[in-house]
Amino acid sequence: QLQLVESGGGLVQAGGSLRLSCAASGRTFSSYAMGWFRQAPGKVRELVAAISRSGDNAYYADSVKGRFTISRDNAKNTVYLQMNSLKPEDTAVYYCAAAAGYASVYVRVAEYAYWGQGSQVTVSS
Repeated sequence: QLQLVESGGGLVQAGGSLRLSCAASGRTFSSYAMGWFRQAPGKVRELVAAISRSGDNAYYADSVKGRFTISRDNAKNTVYLQMNSLKPEDTAVYYCAAAAGYASVYVRVAEYAYWGQGSQVTVSS
């Protein structure tokens, strides 16, 4: 089992920044591609960003391109999501997730086997 624990969420004004962290334990972190998802009330869970096992390939949803940056530190077993220029529509519970396999990045919820408990991000206008 791979355990994932998110931290860094909170309340921020529009235009502000937050950095989410996701610490992994239990298995070899560098064996997993990672992703950040979010889910707002009444909406489906959506991919925000994904990163390959080595960190050299990343994918972003159109809604966050140019504002969010995903990164990972395999020595620290941690993946990050730097969120800048936050908007009220970014308000959601943010989840990190891990996917095994041979692809570089994964974009579908069903491709991820392990999930964190979620971290609330609230952006006020």
